[in-house]
Amino acid sequence: MTDFNIIRQYNFPTVIRFGAGSVKELPDYLAANGLSRPLLVTDPVVSTLDFFTTIKNSLTAKAISVEVFSDIHKNPVKSDVLKGGEVYKETDRDCIIGIGGGAAMDVARAIVLRINHHRDLFDYDDLIGGDQYVTELVPYFVTIPTTSGTGSEVGRSAIISEDETHRKRILFSPKLLAKIVFADPLLTMELPAFVTAATGMDALTHNMEAFIAKGFHPMAEGIALEGIRLINQSIVTAVNKPTLESRSNMMIASLMGAVAFQKGLGVVHSLAHPLSSLLDTHHGLANAVNLPYGMRFNAPGLEAPFGRIANAMTLENETGEAVVNHLFKLNNQIGLPTRLSEIGVKAEHIEALCDLAFADFCHPSNPRPVTRNDFKQLYLEAL
Repeated sequence: MTDFNIIRQYNFPTVIRFGAGSVKELPDYLAANGLSRPLLVTDPVVSTLDFFTTIKNSLTAKAISVEVFSDIHKNPVKSDVLKGGEVYKETDRDCIIGIGGGAAMDVARAIVLRINHHRDLFDYDDLIGGDQYVTELVPYFVTIPTTSGTGSEVGRSAIISEDETHRKRILFSPKLLAKIVFADPLLTMELPAFVTAATGMDALTHNMEAFIAKGFHPMAEGIALEGIRLINQSIVTAVNKPTLESRSNMMIASLMGAVAFQKGLGVVHSLAHPLSSLLDTHHGLANAVNLPYGMRFNAPGLEAPFGRIANAMTLENETGEAVVNHLFKLNNQIGLPTRLSEIGVKAEHIEALCDLAFADFCHPSNPRPVTRNDFKQLYLEAL
């Protein structure tokens, strides 16, 4: 059994300091790298928590000047990034530290891009070739995850929505990788059960969709399969009776999912993104509800990959049907709904959701082509 009280370092793709208490290394790390004026980017909830205050105090105790920016939406929008960039400049910061879950990481990474890149933010949208404009140096960037879901701490992209339409845009560049990640599972120990459950199913969705996404990437597939195994082994305990081991395994699997989905995602994310855009649904929750239906849609013709997923989940029957049934069971075990109607979706939302889902950037890498009518049928099935 791994002793998660020991802090270990590994690099994939960036430097990761993993283990209970690793965040305590932050002040000395900044000082050793000549950094003394960080902008801490987080969300309004995390900014009020005791561990965040402890992190701030540990920095000020080392004569490090701290500025906090937490004025962000739970589904981040362009104006969040622009405001954060102004705070960075007005307060003369010299580095950026993203602390939190996916929203904080996305905003922090987008601010990193914004500081020395002055075109309209969405000119850098990767889907229209905007990465070609990411040519300047970027501020020193450090990430500290406080949830085990998106894995954005090891990513190189940020998803930011337009303020008015809530259309999601992708900002991408290898320059946006963090220099170092302090992955401390102790920061997740006080998370409410719902947050642990929803973010955990988000991580499971990343790993599952990456594993079956079309294209050739055996490294991503191997990582995703191990991520699936770890989440299946740990999520029920992590939600209902958290232990350091279960929360550590969930954080590892979250990191793995974010690495693996460079291969691609799929129909589940395209079903989930419109729920966040239209109804402001928590992204992990949206993925959790849609995951069984999306996997049922994909299972025909993918008997071998679904057999491997079932094996990783230690299911008695190594079939797609067994995997789908297990996903419904997992949601029940961790207190998450299995119907869209339970999270506020109504019949009158379906057409607008279908339009957004069909326009989404994730389903082109789904192993099975998805039409607008397929999205409608999936939403109605899940309703």
